[in-house]
Amino acid sequence: MFIFNIKINKKLIFKIFFCILVFIILIIAGISTYRIINYNTTDVAPPPKVANISSSNYTNILKSVHDDINQYIGQKITFTGYVYRVYDFSETQFVLARDMIVSSDNQTLVVGFLCDYKDAMSFKDGSWVNISGRIVKGDYHGEIPIIEIDSIKACQKPNDEFVYPPDDTFIPTNALF
Repeated sequence: MFIFNIKINKKLIFKIFFCILVFIILIIAGISTYRIINYNTTDVAPPPKVANISSSNYTNILKSVHDDINQYIGQKITFTGYVYRVYDFSETQFVLARDMIVSSDNQTLVVGFLCDYKDAMSFKDGSWVNISGRIVKGDYHGEIPIIEIDSIKACQKPNDEFVYPPDDTFIPTNALF
């Protein structure tokens, strides 16, 4: 029969454990410092590209851009809609609008982006146009995205002239009362 008598030196075990813990903390601090110093902005995901808006993604993009304007500033955008004006627009402003169906009995609501174009008055209210431009931050009764138009041309009314609420998150205003 063998008997082992092991004497544990608690101070030595504590010192070893403490040294290992300090070593791990130093490694983590070194890696963090290295990553901070060598931070590369190309690792950041680019802002979402908004290239061509169609009837199927119109309101989702409209909502996303309005919810987070800063993420979309400078993005190029192309889409079709009709010219819609209200009384307090300047001569260079109009909304490039679509009619969003908000109820089962085909009630609609005008939705769209406010656009700025130097020759905006050459397009009549209700005329359908296709625009290309870029998103900028502007002010119209508060901070909103505005499309600065680079090119605009008249077009025919599309077959899918209506748009639908964004995903399943839209709550019609008549359901709130």
